[in-house]
Amino acid sequence: MTAGGTEEAVTDVPAPRAAPGPGAGPRSPGARWLGPQRRNLWFWVFVGPFAIGLGLFTYVPLVWSVYLSFFDAHNTVSPSGSDFVGLGNYGTMLSDPAFLGSLGTFALFTVFIVPATFALSLALALMVNRLRFARAFFRSVFFLPTACSYVVASVIWKLSVFNGVRFGLANTVLGWFGADQTAWLSTTHPPWYWLVIVTVRLWLQAGFYMILFLAGLQRISPQLYEAAAVDGARPGWQVFRHITFPQLRATSVAVVLLLVINAFQAFDEFYNLLSDARGYPPYARPPLVYLYYTALGQDQNLGLGSAGAVILALIIAVATVVQARWFGLGRKEE
Repeated sequence: MTAGGTEEAVTDVPAPRAAPGPGAGPRSPGARWLGPQRRNLWFWVFVGPFAIGLGLFTYVPLVWSVYLSFFDAHNTVSPSGSDFVGLGNYGTMLSDPAFLGSLGTFALFTVFIVPATFALSLALALMVNRLRFARAFFRSVFFLPTACSYVVASVIWKLSVFNGVRFGLANTVLGWFGADQTAWLSTTHPPWYWLVIVTVRLWLQAGFYMILFLAGLQRISPQLYEAAAVDGARPGWQVFRHITFPQLRATSVAVVLLLVINAFQAFDEFYNLLSDARGYPPYARPPLVYLYYTALGQDQNLGLGSAGAVILALIIAVATVVQARWFGLGRKEE
């Protein structure tokens, strides 16, 4: 307000701008790629070597195996265009009685090993979970065989436990009861070699699945058991059937899926138990043993071996998806 009563126009004066921070302003493409405080750079420093190794030694061989399956690749991993056979290798494998027989061997092995491992690992988990003392000790003891190599365990089973001569452990025990000696790995009627193969795999992997079941048991709320006791449920089979086992549904489905996939990949115990200086016998050949002799045997037909490997991978994928849908894996609990 001036002395003459007139009012001066007041102009808006813009406030001073704050100084730009260190992160403001245009950033170069290199700075954006490195990320704030070079986090992206350190990420690739630590992860890069493992990613490169995974790509070179896993994904590149997988892709190249699929590529070889369309060629007549005898004694070579780089066939020429004239060796292209399309789906011929797949047709040959699917019509080969030996390959189909190897799939039957897998199915029989699955029938033996999946229920046996499931029941034993669940029983061990229930027993260890009920212990009031030394729980960590027994958990470690049962899990310890998992750290053993399949090759080493197979050699022990072959030379010490189920040796076909008199100083084998199994024959020694049978001799105490007056039974005759048994050639466990060469007797086909009855097929005693299945006892050797199943028991070594059972000893090796039961501890691992016991840990999975233990984790599932520890997630069950104690209030469920208290409510069952109030309702008059008897401890033991009744509580296990109506409370414990239903609460282990997700764990049980995961265990079954892993067991079936591992059965598909059986190789070490079969090869190290049954092969000798004369080669591998004509019986009990799982898919990987058959593909091993197809690709690396006398003919070295890498095209047929690759086609068989692709077929086996597709069977594993389909079986896994079907089981997951059948058991409702990932479905929300009601």
